[in-house]
Amino acid sequence: MKKRILAYLKYLNETSPESLSQGDLEAFRRDMLIQIEYFQHERLIHLIVTITFALATFIVLGIAVSGVTQAYILMVLLVVLLAPYIKHYYLLENGVQKMYVYYDALVAEENRRRHEAEGRGE
Repeated sequence: MKKRILAYLKYLNETSPESLSQGDLEAFRRDMLIQIEYFQHERLIHLIVTITFALATFIVLGIAVSGVTQAYILMVLLVVLLAPYIKHYYLLENGVQKMYVYYDALVAEENRRRHEAEGRGE
């Protein structure tokens, strides 16, 4: 997933809305909405998993503090798993936020073109 989102963000960086024809701009925007939905879904799933692992870690910490020393081993394992989940969720969250900015730029370009066409009486 990391490779996919980074590749898509690179693709967005290399594509300027101003350089696209009207038809390509509309197709690009539709495709981008599909990609945003896909990454939003992935982000939601990872948020749920990350929160679950964080809650489990705090529950096990409470058990360990109450005197069960074996719980520290489980807590360490949970923290080792939680760290990559947080890192991956961070990537997904920031990637989707960047996609929103690109999407807004696409919509602004479409609106600019629409206003220009209306001004010319098309």
